[in-house]
Amino acid sequence: MLDSMFQMPLPWMEKILRPVIVYLFLVLFLRLFGKRELAQLNPFDLVVLLSLSNTVQNAIIGNDNSVTGGVIGAFSLLAINWMLTRVLFKMPKVDAALEGTKTVLIHHGVVDAAALQKETMSERELLSVIHKQGLNDFSEVETCVLEPNGSFYVESMKPTPEEMHLGALKEAVEVLTREVREMRVQLASGPAQ
Repeated sequence: MLDSMFQMPLPWMEKILRPVIVYLFLVLFLRLFGKRELAQLNPFDLVVLLSLSNTVQNAIIGNDNSVTGGVIGAFSLLAINWMLTRVLFKMPKVDAALEGTKTVLIHHGVVDAAALQKETMSERELLSVIHKQGLNDFSEVETCVLEPNGSFYVESMKPTPEEMHLGALKEAVEVLTREVREMRVQLASGPAQ
């Protein structure tokens, strides 16, 4: 029993090369198909990402169900990822070229329809993103950016000093109005006994 658990039907080098090749192609394909695949915006994209692992499983491990083969495959994936992140860290220009650029989806409360189309995103999906940030409408958003890694950066509109001053004045007027009403009610009810 232990012999079948640890004996690999494939050569060691093939067990190392398979995950490395699949890893590199997955990185390339995810880059080509865009940031949306990483953002997991809707159920269809999530299904694709979850199915990817099952789709490439046999390409990574071949006909090998041994523990040793699985360990070597896992080690190969982790090793190529570690090496690639170190290389890209030391080569920022290559990293920027591979990672891609950010996409500004909303600027000063205005949705960029061309950017949405480029990322194959609907306004409804974008509205869902800003709702998660506690905002209700595009007009409340200063900037919404889809980062190369698939995450969203959302910055809400900040009121100008004039708007803040106007808001404080409105609040003071409301307080004074409420106090005047209360005084009128007191005066109308007659002197206190």
